[in-house]
Amino acid sequence: MSSALGRIDQIRLVAFDIDGVFTDGRFYLSDDGVESKAFHTQDGYGVRRLLAAGVAVAVISGRRSGAVEKRMAELEVPHVVLGCKDKVAALDELAATLGIDVADCAYVGDDLPDLPLLEHVGFSVAVANAVAELQQRCDYVTTRPGGAGAVREVCDLLVTARSNPGQ
Repeated sequence: MSSALGRIDQIRLVAFDIDGVFTDGRFYLSDDGVESKAFHTQDGYGVRRLLAAGVAVAVISGRRSGAVEKRMAELEVPHVVLGCKDKVAALDELAATLGIDVADCAYVGDDLPDLPLLEHVGFSVAVANAVAELQQRCDYVTTRPGGAGAVREVCDLLVTARSNPGQ
């Protein structure tokens, strides 16, 4: 863990990857091409708490998914970027629109395509089942795997930090 952990009470925007973070990385594809994903309900409650605490929430994913659009709409996540080819540019644009410095942003990922953005933000998080290279290079590694409470763990960490600044 890095010194960034000591300043997480200053995080104003947290963005999450979807596959492998909100989900366990698997998706189900029926014979007729319908895709489905499983989301952990406790992660959803964590996102709601984070939004209520005044932290902006976004998802930035390289894949498009109707299931993700529906779930994020249910959670009232206002910033959903799907089919993204350049996650760094997407976060930079969002942060600029919100008037937030990238140093006050966090990103949660699980695989190598997330690495450029994880190295770009002020606080980087790898989920417990992330590839080893990410775990070694991130500020924080969750104890819970993606799709099984990792999002909730990050949300609780940030909400607690905002409640107890400087601790």
